[in-house]
Amino acid sequence: MSADSPAAPASFILTGARLIDPLRGLDARADLAILEGRIAAPDHSDAAKLSRHDVSGCIITPGLVDIGAHLREPGPRYKGSLESESAAALAGGYTRIAPRPDTSPILDSAAHVRTLCDRADEVDGVRLIPLGALTQGLEGQLLANMAGLKSAGCVALTNLRRPLADTRVLRRCLEYAATFDIPVIFHPEDAALAAGGCAHEGSVASRLGLPGVPATAETTALAQWLLLIEQTGVRAHAAHLSCARSVALIEEAKQRGLPVTCDVSMAHLHWSDAALEGFDTLFHLQPPLRTLADRDALRDGVTRGVIDAIVSGHLPHEQAAKMAPFAASEPGMSTLETTWAMGWALVEEEIFDATTLVNCLSAGPTRVLGLKSEALGPGALAELAVFDLARRWTPDETTLHSAGLNTPLLNQPLNGRCVLTLIGGEVRFNANN
Repeated sequence: MSADSPAAPASFILTGARLIDPLRGLDARADLAILEGRIAAPDHSDAAKLSRHDVSGCIITPGLVDIGAHLREPGPRYKGSLESESAAALAGGYTRIAPRPDTSPILDSAAHVRTLCDRADEVDGVRLIPLGALTQGLEGQLLANMAGLKSAGCVALTNLRRPLADTRVLRRCLEYAATFDIPVIFHPEDAALAAGGCAHEGSVASRLGLPGVPATAETTALAQWLLLIEQTGVRAHAAHLSCARSVALIEEAKQRGLPVTCDVSMAHLHWSDAALEGFDTLFHLQPPLRTLADRDALRDGVTRGVIDAIVSGHLPHEQAAKMAPFAASEPGMSTLETTWAMGWALVEEEIFDATTLVNCLSAGPTRVLGLKSEALGPGALAELAVFDLARRWTPDETTLHSAGLNTPLLNQPLNGRCVLTLIGGEVRFNANN
């Protein structure tokens, strides 16, 4: 893209790109005109007056949406801030992020949520669509004020991996969420089965002497959730699936008509527990990377549409968090800026096609949350990202915006990067500025 790329307010024409819009069933090379922040027909009467910018070799998509990235604010700034992680999101092509509620303070009240949203307005970065805490303080005892959280702008509730006191509390949570028609996002994990584990319970963990987390820690909890979802009728979303049996359970639940969706992290589509050889703490994740067969089943779930969304799983850490021995290190990976390149690598490997990738990164997450998806049709507000497939770049301290450099892709050359992100008709990120 040329150095004289457009700046807000957005009125220009992007020429020569491949447009992929799953909502419209569009995958074609075409020019895209943007007039005063809205998408216009290329033959619009005012189009001749607009500056033209050649983006040949690029893909234009609706803005990417992520469910459950950790933006680290409010909280310790040495792990990240709204400024740094919002900048990372924009540089990754994201226009909307649903930040996790395990901040400090926890997002369990309308006041805390509104404070975060006000801060986001000051930053003028990525749009926030917050997740609220399912229980007060995420302690799994008392229900949060669901009506208040919804009125403050929360699009879903979650207790993340924090255990609930008992099954009765879980049932009450789901019943109340169904009453207020707010989705519940759950990370299926039996706390007792997962206790003390840091790697998939299998041959790799045994050989390395690492305490394991069996796949049944996920599937046992998932089965319980699905039964209660069926009983309560709540809209629910299973986050960060990691094994083949989980995909099968979700597929069966969907076939029975349960209102359930699911996602997988991009890391779990790329790596297996074989990556743990050498005790590389950058691969310490929750849930853990599992077997090659599990990874392939997750890929197949994306291809067949069983899995609704691909998430970044973004969890930035300072360097010290990954310097401890594997089991004592903090789990998580910084991923917002590398998710597209990792996804496109899978397209090039013919794991799934480009439309599937774009759908799982944009329209899929908005459907999960019950939100309106932005399209690339005439009249729509310009909410989009432009990815240069030929751009070769290396994630490092100079190219990453996130405060977290905890990625195994650090100093590894990648192909494909976002060069332009528009939100609300305004340019929020331009790689050439």
